[in-house]
Amino acid sequence: MNMYPFDARGIGKRFRHAAIFGALDALTPGETMRFFNDHDPVPLLRQMEQRYGDAVRVAYLQGEHGVVIIDFTVVAQDHAAMRALPAAGRG
Repeated sequence: MNMYPFDARGIGKRFRHAAIFGALDALTPGETMRFFNDHDPVPLLRQMEQRYGDAVRVAYLQGEHGVVIIDFTVVAQDHAAMRALPAAGRG
């Protein structure tokens, strides 16, 4: 499995979601972004659901206050459909 770490804690809040979506868009089927944050990113997860649907699998590894670790994995069968969406329709 190809896993790439992404520490959101070091990115300014104003740019955080755009940086996360850019990183997710760069993944290929079967690749995983291991996401580190200091809080549960509920608004981000809602945006991801709207943007990617089932194309990205979400798996919590740790969810304690102050330390949240989530694996976001691109699912092969849905990835082509995700890429086919016009940019305006993805977010």
